[in-house]
Amino acid sequence: MGSMTTGQEARGLRFEVVPVDMPPDANVVIGQAHFIKTVEDLHEALIGVSPHLKFGLAFCEASAARLVRRSGNDAGLVAAAAANAAAIGAGHSFVILLRDGFPVNVLNPVKMVPEVCTIFCATANLVEVLVAVTERGRGIIGVIDGVPPVGIETDADVTDRRGLLRDLGYKL
Repeated sequence: MGSMTTGQEARGLRFEVVPVDMPPDANVVIGQAHFIKTVEDLHEALIGVSPHLKFGLAFCEASAARLVRRSGNDAGLVAAAAANAAAIGAGHSFVILLRDGFPVNVLNPVKMVPEVCTIFCATANLVEVLVAVTERGRGIIGVIDGVPPVGIETDADVTDRRGLLRDLGYKL
């Protein structure tokens, strides 16, 4: 395996860790899609979730003008999504920032957008994006979502978890 690393370095492969800068009380969804139409289709999918949902989204165009395309219904979230997408800089990646709604409410509509290929994360946690960089471009290889566990839940923790889900209305 040591020779693989040397060979990869010779071809210019390196890795970057890009922290996602999230506004207070925001959630983030990071994914990959494949077409400039993604921006408008994601906007339509999100606006249909709830009239209260605030969002900003940005998409890194991978050919032609190669711009960070952006949209949304909250100027601050749009600006933050665009800044994060530019920092990640991976072709065809997108960043959605949400307020007044949760990823669980938008994931299925986002996944149903025909251009969406994959979702890397959907969270309110601190996130770092692992980016592979070559001479040709940048690509997301994964994310660090939150912090490591500190133990295994006890029976009391199970009871608390189940109670929380019912209090939030996600389970009966």
